Amino acid sequence: MKPAVPCYYHLDVEVSPDRVGQVRRILAAHLRYWNLEFLVESVCHCAEALLDTIAQHSADKNTTVEMWWNGKHLITAVSDNDQDIRPHNAPQGCLARIAALSDNWGCCATGAGGKIIWFSWRARSAERAPLVPAGPVPSLREACRMPRALSLPVPAFAAAREDTGTVITVR
Repeated sequence: MKPAVPCYYHLDVEVSPDRVGQVRRILAAHLRYWNLEFLVESVCHCAEALLDTIAQHSADKNTTVEMWWNGKHLITAVSDNDQDIRPHNAPQGCLARIAALSDNWGCCATGAGGKIIWFSWRARSAERAPLVPAGPVPSLREACRMPRALSLPVPAFAAAREDTGTVITVR
């Protein structure tokens, strides 16, 4: 498997009900280009839920969609400049779907009074590698072999002690 190259995508769009489907297709194309086909449905569903909410409830329809892929995480952020809709006032179904579909999500305020809602996924391998059975672990006796010099048979020899005259056999 090749190492992942960090990728970034930025899209400024004026949201309307017609444009939501187009943005979904654009995001899906980029995810497929980055070899993240397994995340297309989840990412597009979450982004579509946020864009639908902006299209229905926001006075300022200008929004930004950004995606970052660093090889380990995919982070998608949708930001708007509308001061009327705050995350705690947003339709709860939208945020509940994002929480259910993503690994992590959050919200932060922008300097212009708008907000950024982001959601992320950990990388999961698209390619399934077969598991290779491991051989048995060697026993302690097999792992700690005696040195070669000691494993050879030692010849027995006789040595006589001169002072006592006894014969000692050493093996």
